[in-house]
Amino acid sequence: MGAQWKARPKEIAANAKGKIFGKLVKEIMIAARNGADPDMNPKLRLAVHQAKKASMPKDTLERAIKKGAGLSGESVNYERTLYEGFAPHRVPVIVECLTDNVNRTVAEIRVLFRKGQLGTSGSVSWDFDHLGMIEATPEGDADPELAAIEAGAQDFEPAEDGATLFYTELTDLDAVCRALPEHGFTVQSAQLGYKAKNPVNLTGAELEEVEAFLEAIDGHDDVQNVYVGLSS
Repeated sequence: MGAQWKARPKEIAANAKGKIFGKLVKEIMIAARNGADPDMNPKLRLAVHQAKKASMPKDTLERAIKKGAGLSGESVNYERTLYEGFAPHRVPVIVECLTDNVNRTVAEIRVLFRKGQLGTSGSVSWDFDHLGMIEATPEGDADPELAAIEAGAQDFEPAEDGATLFYTELTDLDAVCRALPEHGFTVQSAQLGYKAKNPVNLTGAELEEVEAFLEAIDGHDDVQNVYVGLSS
C-alpha cells in the first residue's frame, strides 16, 4: 500500500465501471490537450492504453480525445490538484484530483479530512518518491529482475494476483512501457505517482479506521488517485 491505495475487493456496485470510466475520460481529456494522436503524444498513449484495458467503448474513447483536443466544439477545463495530509494515526496521504471547480473540491476534501488532518503543500510529499509506476503481468516464467534491468526500470516489487509493479524515473515511463513486452511482461497500467519512503504499519481497529477514511476519500467524484504511506 506504499504506492497507490486500492479499495479492498467487495461486491461490484452497479456504477463501479461508470466511475472508472469517468476517471479515465478525465485523464484522456487532459492528455489530449497536447495533441489528439496517441503515436505523437506519450501521455495520451498511456491514457488510451488504460482505457482499452478497462474495456471502454470506442465511441466514448474517441469522444474524450476530441473533447480534450478541442476538436468537438465543447470546452471543459479540468485542473489537476494535489492535497496532502494525514489519515487517522498519522498515516501520510497524498490525494490527486482532477476538477473543473477548485473551490468546490478543496471545500469538500477539507470535510473528508475531518477525521485526519489536511496539511499544506509539501507537508507530507517530502516523505514520498515521485516516480513512474507500471503494473505488468508475466508471460510464462519471465524474470521481473531481468526485465527491470533490460527495460530500464529503477526497481520492482510484487503486486496483486501475480503481477509485478515496476518503478521508473518520471521521464522513462513511456520508454519502459514500450520495452517490457519485449521481455515477457504485459503492461496492465502505467502512471506517474507517489511511493511512500517510510510506510506506517497498522493492524486491527486502527487499520480499519484508516481504510474507512481512505475509502471515503477515494469515493469522491473529483479524486483520481490516493497515495498512502501504509504498509501492506
